[in-house]
Amino acid sequence: MKNFLYGYINPNSKPRFALGRVVATPGAIELMQRTETNPFALLGRHVTGDWGECDPEDAQTNEDALTHGSRVLSVYRLPLRAAGEKGDTQSQADLTGDRIWVITEADRSVSTLLLPEEY
Repeated sequence: MKNFLYGYINPNSKPRFALGRVVATPGAIELMQRTETNPFALLGRHVTGDWGECDPEDAQTNEDALTHGSRVLSVYRLPLRAAGEKGDTQSQADLTGDRIWVITEADRSVSTLLLPEEY
Protein backbone atom coordinates (compact mmCIF):
# COMPACT_ATOMS: atom_id res chain seq x y z
CA MET A 1 0.00 0.00 0.00
CA LYS A 2 2.85 2.42 0.74
CA ASN A 3 4.14 2.33 -2.83
CA PHE A 4 1.06 3.34 -4.77
CA LEU A 5 -0.16 5.86 -2.18
CA TYR A 6 3.28 7.44 -1.63
CA GLY A 7 2.89 11.20 -1.60
CA TYR A 8 -0.87 11.08 -1.07
CA ILE A 9 -0.90 10.12 2.60
CA ASN A 10 -0.04 12.67 5.23
CA PRO A 11 3.41 11.60 6.48
CA ASN A 12 2.05 11.74 10.04
CA SER A 13 -0.80 9.36 9.17
CA LYS A 14 -0.67 5.64 8.59
CA PRO A 15 -3.10 3.45 6.65
CA ARG A 16 -5.76 2.16 9.03
CA PHE A 17 -7.09 -0.70 6.89
CA ALA A 18 -6.48 -2.52 3.61
CA LEU A 19 -8.10 -1.15 0.46
CA GLY A 20 -8.12 -4.43 -1.44
CA ARG A 21 -8.64 -4.15 -5.19
CA VAL A 22 -9.50 -0.58 -6.26
CA VAL A 23 -12.21 0.00 -8.87
CA ALA A 24 -14.16 3.02 -10.10
CA THR A 25 -17.48 3.46 -11.87
CA PRO A 26 -17.72 5.33 -15.19
CA GLY A 27 -19.44 8.27 -13.48
CA ALA A 28 -16.70 8.56 -10.86
CA ILE A 29 -13.99 8.41 -13.54
CA GLU A 30 -15.72 11.16 -15.53
CA LEU A 31 -16.09 13.39 -12.45
CA MET A 32 -12.45 12.90 -11.43
CA GLN A 33 -11.32 13.75 -14.97
CA ARG A 34 -13.58 16.81 -15.16
CA THR A 35 -12.38 18.14 -11.79
CA GLU A 36 -8.74 17.07 -12.36
CA THR A 37 -8.85 15.00 -9.16
CA ASN A 38 -6.24 12.31 -8.65
CA PRO A 39 -7.93 9.17 -7.32
CA PHE A 40 -4.87 8.42 -5.19
CA ALA A 41 -5.53 11.62 -3.22
CA LEU A 42 -9.03 10.34 -2.42
CA LEU A 43 -7.76 6.87 -1.53
CA GLY A 44 -5.01 8.32 0.64
CA ARG A 45 -7.49 10.36 2.66
CA HIS A 46 -9.92 7.45 2.92
CA VAL A 47 -7.40 4.84 4.08
CA THR A 48 -6.01 7.13 6.80
CA GLY A 49 -9.42 7.88 8.30
CA ASP A 50 -10.22 11.27 6.75
CA TRP A 51 -13.86 10.50 6.02
CA GLY A 52 -14.44 13.79 4.18
CA GLU A 53 -17.98 15.11 4.47
CA CYS A 54 -19.49 12.20 6.38
CA ASP A 55 -21.82 13.37 9.11
CA PRO A 56 -20.70 12.63 12.69
CA GLU A 57 -22.90 9.52 12.94
CA ASP A 58 -21.42 8.03 9.75
CA ALA A 59 -17.91 8.93 10.90
CA GLN A 60 -18.53 7.03 14.14
CA THR A 61 -19.92 4.11 12.12
CA ASN A 62 -16.64 4.09 10.16
CA GLU A 63 -14.60 4.07 13.36
CA ASP A 64 -16.68 1.16 14.66
CA ALA A 65 -16.26 -0.61 11.29
CA LEU A 66 -12.49 -0.60 11.74
CA THR A 67 -12.92 -2.54 14.97
CA HIS A 68 -15.76 -4.82 13.94
CA GLY A 69 -14.90 -5.42 10.28
CA SER A 70 -17.78 -3.60 8.59
CA ARG A 71 -17.98 -1.49 5.43
CA VAL A 72 -16.22 1.92 5.43
CA LEU A 73 -17.62 4.95 3.57
CA SER A 74 -16.04 8.33 2.81
CA VAL A 75 -17.66 11.27 1.03
CA TYR A 76 -15.64 13.96 -0.77
CA ARG A 77 -16.72 17.08 -2.62
CA LEU A 78 -14.73 17.67 -5.82
CA PRO A 79 -12.53 19.37 -6.63
CA LEU A 80 -10.75 18.65 -3.36
CA ARG A 81 -9.52 21.42 -1.15
CA ALA A 82 -6.30 20.95 0.76
CA ALA A 83 -6.82 19.82 4.33
CA GLY A 84 -7.77 22.84 6.43
CA GLU A 85 -8.18 25.12 3.42
CA LYS A 86 -11.14 27.47 3.70
CA GLY A 87 -12.43 29.88 1.14
CA ASP A 88 -14.04 33.26 1.72
CA THR A 89 -16.63 32.69 -0.97
CA GLN A 90 -18.49 29.70 -2.30
CA SER A 91 -16.43 27.72 -4.75
CA GLN A 92 -17.81 26.17 -7.91
CA ALA A 93 -17.76 22.80 -6.12
CA ASP A 94 -19.94 24.23 -3.34
CA LEU A 95 -22.44 25.36 -5.95
CA THR A 96 -22.53 22.19 -8.01
CA GLY A 97 -22.30 19.71 -5.15
CA ASP A 98 -20.16 17.22 -7.09
CA ARG A 99 -19.55 14.45 -4.59
CA ILE A 100 -17.80 11.13 -4.85
CA TRP A 101 -18.01 8.22 -2.46
CA VAL A 102 -15.25 5.77 -1.59
CA ILE A 103 -16.55 2.50 -0.13
CA THR A 104 -14.34 -0.29 1.18
CA GLU A 105 -16.18 -3.56 1.65
CA ALA A 106 -16.36 -5.27 5.03
CA ASP A 107 -13.97 -8.05 3.99
CA ARG A 108 -11.50 -5.40 2.67
CA SER A 109 -11.39 -7.16 -0.69
CA VAL A 110 -12.36 -4.12 -2.77
CA SER A 111 -12.65 -0.35 -2.56
CA THR A 112 -14.91 1.43 -5.03
CA LEU A 113 -14.98 5.06 -6.12
CA LEU A 114 -18.52 5.92 -7.25
CA LEU A 115 -21.11 8.66 -7.45
CA PRO A 116 -23.92 8.58 -4.86
CA GLU A 117 -26.50 8.00 -7.61
CA GLU A 118 -24.53 4.95 -8.80
CA TYR A 119 -24.93 3.16 -5.46
